[in-house]
Amino acid sequence: MKILLTNDDGYLAPGIFALYEALSTVAEVTVVAPDRERSATGMAITLTKPLRYRKFILPEGMQGYFIDGTPADCVKMGNAVLLDEKPDYVFSGINQGSNVGLNSNYSGTVAAAVEGAILGIPSIAISLASFSNPDFSAPVSVALKLLEKLENTTLEPYTLLSVNVPAVPVDKLKGIRMARVGHCLYREVFDKRIDTRSRDYYWMGGVWREFNHVEDGDHSIVEMGYAAVTPLKVDWTAEETRARLKEEGWDEDFQN
Repeated sequence: MKILLTNDDGYLAPGIFALYEALSTVAEVTVVAPDRERSATGMAITLTKPLRYRKFILPEGMQGYFIDGTPADCVKMGNAVLLDEKPDYVFSGINQGSNVGLNSNYSGTVAAAVEGAILGIPSIAISLASFSNPDFSAPVSVALKLLEKLENTTLEPYTLLSVNVPAVPVDKLKGIRMARVGHCLYREVFDKRIDTRSRDYYWMGGVWREFNHVEDGDHSIVEMGYAAVTPLKVDWTAEETRARLKEEGWDEDFQN
């Protein structure tokens, strides 16, 4: 079994090392990760400059490649250039900080799994719901359980799994629940500041907002102490809206 492992926090992030250690016990793992943090890059890919990679070997034992590009670049280049054959799975993470609700649209962690799904590779993005808690035991345990489940099922084409795990020790994790995308996100706050030449600049931050409570929403499930597993579709077609507008007569033939 071959796994392409990436993230958006960079190849030196502790989360990717924890996941590498765990997955390496059951599979052949190749790390292809950004050379530095690439959070919130979404599905960005690099077209305006060359992409360069370097092989690395860390004292702790992890080895692979780092690329001066985005998470999506890493999956593209890993699959097309660096791996001898198409991997069986793509894992992205473990991200420090959750990717629940509508924020997943901005996530580089999720984007790497999206790219895997586009390439026809079963893919999972894994996030720990904490920016500071270094305990990766729970998300590592969930990753291994989900890999075992994936070996016995098939994801629909262009579908991936986004997994968010509460920041608790593994023995305090209540379980795993299938989830929906919650209706919540960080609403932007722009902090105005003055530079040394008396010019304005702005630092973007955010305030957490939940707009509507969604039953089985990913944010709510994590808050209850469960790992939330949310299937996401690359095909963005809003089928209900398309069908309704079709019924309302939006289809029209023009007479030329």
